[in-house]
Amino acid sequence: FFAIKGPRHDGHSYLPALYQKGVRNFVVSHYQQEWAQQWPQANILQCPNVVLALQHLAAWHRARFKVPVVGITGSNGKTIVKEWLSAMLLPYKKVVKSPKSYNSQIGVPLSVWGLEPEHQTGIFEAGISERHEMAALQRIMAPTLGIFTNLGTAHSEGFESQAQKAAEKALLFSQSQTVVYSTAYKEVETALLAAVPQGCTLLSWQFEKGQPPAKAPAGVQQVHHQVHIAPAAHGGVTAQLQQGQHSQPYHLPFTDHASIENALHCIITARHLGLSVQQVQKGIESLPTLAMRLSVKQGKQQCLLIDDTYNNDVAGLEVALGFMQQHLQPGMTQTVVLSDIAQAGQSPESLYARVAQLLQAYQVQRVVGIGPEMVAHQQAFNMPGTFYSSTQAFLQNHKALAAFANELVLVKGARHFGFERIVQALQEKNHRTVLEINLEALTHNLNFYRDHMGPGTKLMVMVKAFAYGSGSVPVARLLQYQQAHYLAVAYTDEGVTLRKEGITLPIMVMNPSPESLPDLLAYGLEPEVYSLAILKALFEGPRQPAAIHLKLDTGMHRLGFTQQDLPALLQMLKAHPQVQVKSMFSHLAGADSSEHNDYSKQQAELFVQMCQTIEQALGQKPLRHLVNSAGILRFPEYHFDMVRLGIGLYGVESNQLYPEALRPISTLKTFVSQIKTVEKGQTVGYGRKGVARQRTQVATIAIGYADGFSRLLSNGVGHVLIKGQKAPVLGNVCMDMTMLDVSGLDVEEGDEVIVFGPGLPIAQLASWMQTIPYEVLTSIGERVKRIFFTE
Repeated sequence: FFAIKGPRHDGHSYLPALYQKGVRNFVVSHYQQEWAQQWPQANILQCPNVVLALQHLAAWHRARFKVPVVGITGSNGKTIVKEWLSAMLLPYKKVVKSPKSYNSQIGVPLSVWGLEPEHQTGIFEAGISERHEMAALQRIMAPTLGIFTNLGTAHSEGFESQAQKAAEKALLFSQSQTVVYSTAYKEVETALLAAVPQGCTLLSWQFEKGQPPAKAPAGVQQVHHQVHIAPAAHGGVTAQLQQGQHSQPYHLPFTDHASIENALHCIITARHLGLSVQQVQKGIESLPTLAMRLSVKQGKQQCLLIDDTYNNDVAGLEVALGFMQQHLQPGMTQTVVLSDIAQAGQSPESLYARVAQLLQAYQVQRVVGIGPEMVAHQQAFNMPGTFYSSTQAFLQNHKALAAFANELVLVKGARHFGFERIVQALQEKNHRTVLEINLEALTHNLNFYRDHMGPGTKLMVMVKAFAYGSGSVPVARLLQYQQAHYLAVAYTDEGVTLRKEGITLPIMVMNPSPESLPDLLAYGLEPEVYSLAILKALFEGPRQPAAIHLKLDTGMHRLGFTQQDLPALLQMLKAHPQVQVKSMFSHLAGADSSEHNDYSKQQAELFVQMCQTIEQALGQKPLRHLVNSAGILRFPEYHFDMVRLGIGLYGVESNQLYPEALRPISTLKTFVSQIKTVEKGQTVGYGRKGVARQRTQVATIAIGYADGFSRLLSNGVGHVLIKGQKAPVLGNVCMDMTMLDVSGLDVEEGDEVIVFGPGLPIAQLASWMQTIPYEVLTSIGERVKRIFFTE
């Protein structure tokens, strides 16, 4: 643990709690003699500058690896380029990348520390806000290949000029072999020509009729790409890259300038790293839909909205303004809807003067201020603006809402202001059914269970059944980054899919069929063996598995070897000593209920006996694992060598011992397709089961039992939320649609509908269906689009 002192927090204050949690190595800037008595097992290293120590350690770690490392800098687009490039490479290379926007003096060393021997490429981003910062990041990252995205006005106050800022950023590539950049940014090009070493290759590009490249100095090679953009027949654009006599088209599924620019950086870099044209195009077509914290949405009356309704401080505002500038389209004006700012120790006068300066620096033409502080300091803003005491006061001004037209609108507010209501009011209605997956919540849940595991206990995570309906590939990628030890799937084809998407973690297949064995072996998957028949089929094939997992039946009576099966099992295993038993495991039948504690204890005792018999006969010590999500919390004495995490990862704590500890990761949303009036006595839906007892407003929503909204919710059993209002199901749920009784509610066509999520927990939906959340999650059809985001 590196104890870093900041303006509001001191890492040294965490030392006692961390020691109790098992941390034994500390780097500190000051030392207290009593620590030696308090923490006798601790190794405490004192140094004058803890951050510098962290950087030196990360630089040493980086120097151990000879793999290509891509360094990305620039004013905007760094994180998107990093995510897109890694998504392109992952099916073909083992990639490590910066998490989120870890690009600072602390974020870069933490990112580089993730390099491991199995990685074939590293992709890291670097950001600076003042001079003399990039040299340290260059030493840590030592990129062999660089991408300089662009140059904007973000963080300009730390530099005398744009040229000085470009020169400082270009230092990241002072030892690089190759650098990718656009000639549209002349300060960038000038800085690169001065910074890169002899022998470096500059991969430059320009849009048609754009700026041609400047002449490179002696010893620096220049490879230039001319790019022609044309509308594509089926949406998006075609980007034709011309290099010398060679021309290659790529289809891009978007039309905005910023996304095209980011994609071109990724295409040129991926081709340089060895991907074929076909592989690059396939990567473009499957770019991740990670909304991140800032997301772009289509607004009414030709507006484009940037949704940043999570928090509000000056640093975050500057990031959002940079993001806004990147998405500005010709002819659009820039408007910012802004709540009161977290003051962070500044006087209100200096704070709002600083905010006004930022808006002017980014050429914002209009401000809408919301909150008592914004009203009180509106004179600080030397631009057209309107100010409201509350979000509700603004929303009630229908004339103000209708005035937004042909604008790029940044909506940025602290969470308690509820600015999501503003986004909803300004947004073009989004007519689709989606399942939103919060990767930040998933990571929180993973760490909650890790906190309840003993030191040295390994973690196997279930990603079977499409990761409980959440999307197996993105979830597996996150788990790989978070360094889970094992993944588990139900069937071989699930494991094959993960392998094809670049997942390198060990994968246990829980239900391998004899006909799937060739694929299982070809993709390095590890089968669960639960019967002599399966074991015989494995051994009789032309190839045999290198590793297997033994399922033991201790009382679940579903699959597995019983105690009576062990002699025959061991005889067969001894005849094939080349096969390694990686683990032995069983499953507690009643781990989630205290009434079955005695039975769970009996199962655990039998499990230990059977494991000892196998270990003694084989002379091996395979991993032992017994408990699932419920058991991790209720039976720490049965953690053994590994635990299996399933439904808990996805936000359901089946014991209800820690009802507030987990975060729901999923929100299922749809929309109102149509609203109509049905007179008293008329019927609604198939079988005429819905009867209007009075004059009734009926809303039809775009979800049905084919999407996972069960027919068990028919006839008033189930409800959904519209604008926070609960609406009951009317009549029978149809295959693709469902009708609701919205009489007396404030509902319009196109309104967003929450099926489960904030305000309507998935456990409530499961209760109405008389089932468990597992079934609700795994029933969501694959035609429902999954959207992954982080906070």
